[in-house]
Amino acid sequence: MAVTRHHVGARLSEIAVHNGTVYLAGQIAEDTNQDITGQTQEVLGHIDRLLAEANSDKAHLLSVQIYISDMVHFAGMNAVWDTWVAQGATPPRATVESKLANPACLVEIVVVAAQKS
Repeated sequence: MAVTRHHVGARLSEIAVHNGTVYLAGQIAEDTNQDITGQTQEVLGHIDRLLAEANSDKAHLLSVQIYISDMVHFAGMNAVWDTWVAQGATPPRATVESKLANPACLVEIVVVAAQKS
């Protein structure tokens, strides 16, 4: 089966699709002046846009990995997540505290999803 890639750069592709499965690169906020709520909303917006481009959406999430710079942000991130995630289709998820590549980033989210039928 072929692998389709979107937004291919020298270091990474934003999307890879193989056999009906969509893999997104880790998504971060571009506006790092925002607090955890704003950064999480922006990141989830990126995820919505990229999934739509790959013929998927948040109801088709297969797994999610969330990296936050400090667990002090956990409740704020979850408050945004809980209003965004598709109820009844919540994916398996892990959330860990991690030193992110850009210290101004408070959250990075990686998702794997199925394409729509």
